[in-house]
Amino acid sequence: DYLIDAPVSAGDGFSFSGGKYSDGPNPSDEWFKQGKFVKAYPVGGTGEKAKDPIFGLTMGAGSQASGDVFRWFSVESGNADNPTVILIHGFPSQAYSYRKVLPVLSKNYHAIAFDWLGFGFSDKPQPRYGFDYTLSEYVSALESFVNEVATNKVSLVVQGYFSPVVVKYASKNQEKLNDLILLNPPLTAKHANLPSTLSIFSNFLLGEIFSQDPLRASDKALTSCGPYAMKEDDAMVYRRPYLTSGSSGFALNAISRAMKKELKAYVEDTKAILMDENWKVRTTVCWGQRDRWLNYDEVEDFCKNSNHKLIELPMAGHHVQEDSGEELGGIISGLISRRIVT
Repeated sequence: DYLIDAPVSAGDGFSFSGGKYSDGPNPSDEWFKQGKFVKAYPVGGTGEKAKDPIFGLTMGAGSQASGDVFRWFSVESGNADNPTVILIHGFPSQAYSYRKVLPVLSKNYHAIAFDWLGFGFSDKPQPRYGFDYTLSEYVSALESFVNEVATNKVSLVVQGYFSPVVVKYASKNQEKLNDLILLNPPLTAKHANLPSTLSIFSNFLLGEIFSQDPLRASDKALTSCGPYAMKEDDAMVYRRPYLTSGSSGFALNAISRAMKKELKAYVEDTKAILMDENWKVRTTVCWGQRDRWLNYDEVEDFCKNSNHKLIELPMAGHHVQEDSGEELGGIISGLISRRIVT
């Protein structure tokens, strides 16, 4: 299992601390206790032991693929007999970003937030040893996860740069969805390039170095895109994966490269899918007006032309769920409350 209280000796040689964040109580311990592991999506590759791309040294357990099926960290809230809402974090972030939304939805829904492979407490195998972090792999992996956690139709909420992945999944599984809610998704040609804060992780060599820095990989990436002011207790949760093992950094590096290479095509596909007359899923765009990464220009026109509902949140930035969590929970609940079909 995840080494939540690992000694320093358990580090894999590419982390800042090697193991424990500190000897004192850690907020990430409490978050971890709320969740569980869900097994979904078969492990690929040859089964070889993962080695780091710089020195060729065999890496620690955190960088190895687990068994034959990946483990996803998932936090559930609410009655499992109620309609299911799956909350999907953006790039880069964690399920923890929905901590303010989960309690609101739990009153009437079965809410599930999970960490993507490569993030948070989910598996983070070294690229080329079971998972390569391509966007097409994420589409297939999401399908496997959703099928594992929900037998009936679901509503999906997704934030930021993972939105095109979810839209691609949804286009192939419309019969599985009640609603799709997009939080500050890349929708236009102006959104097709990663901001410098994220694209720097894809740079040759420099990217490997910066992706291992928890202050740059978590703190700066989450606070440079809007008004979100991170509290230290929250920062400790977001930094934890990068402090525990180098696997988080190498995964971030691989995802950044995949995004930089594939994002433009996926954004174009997203626009085409959502404007197609065959698109039947009720879709809403919630837009934090203080987003410093994605320009609002053309978003309103897109929603008008595609007949999708647009809700503006004046005080929120790119990470809407961080800036306006309780408000967002109420919005989501109101959007899907009267049209659940199982």
